[in-house]
Amino acid sequence: MLDQLFNLVKQFGQETIVENPEVPNEYNQEVMSEATKTIASGFQNVMAGGGFENILDLFKGEGHSSNQNGIRGLVKNPMVSMMVGYFINKLVSKYRMSPSAASKVSNNLIPQTLNSLIIKIKSTDPQNDAFDFNDLIGSLTGGQVATAESGGGFDFQGLLNQLTGSGSVNPGGNAFDLQDIINQVTKGTQQGHAQQANSGGGLMDLIKGFIS
Repeated sequence: MLDQLFNLVKQFGQETIVENPEVPNEYNQEVMSEATKTIASGFQNVMAGGGFENILDLFKGEGHSSNQNGIRGLVKNPMVSMMVGYFINKLVSKYRMSPSAASKVSNNLIPQTLNSLIIKIKSTDPQNDAFDFNDLIGSLTGGQVATAESGGGFDFQGLLNQLTGSGSVNPGGNAFDLQDIINQVTKGTQQGHAQQANSGGGLMDLIKGFIS
């Protein structure tokens, strides 16, 4: 799922990064990798801190659309603001961009990418089948949380469909305890972090593997 996220960043980064003279061409791919990491690690940090319900709220929020209204709504979300702020700091400190240029890039790229990700995951259009909430949770937890997609686990896509009233509404077909699900995601994300640290690898290493 991280590869789909990276491809969305590349799509919206064509104008924001590649065609932006404020971003040196030799840094284009690296900056897009940083943007992907910013979003993925932002979700991970929220989940590891017990905030999975906040991510559900982000995805089930009304008004997500391909126009600017949906994007403006996202910018007001504290989680998105955190990602935008982190990416601005990274652009200024690591890539020596001016604060104004970094702010413009981050405030465009992060919300646009997130908005598209949310639309595609919530979509019932077959062309968006590659975007699945189960895959996203599995990727962000390093496979430490069993999902319906990985086999025998909870159906996170079904849960999201139930909350948004779209698609196939069947998170396992039975009643479920949301707090128990949140606890599973929290524990799984923490274990995934620990596993990455012990293996010496990291999220950025995975993302850089998608650069062609």
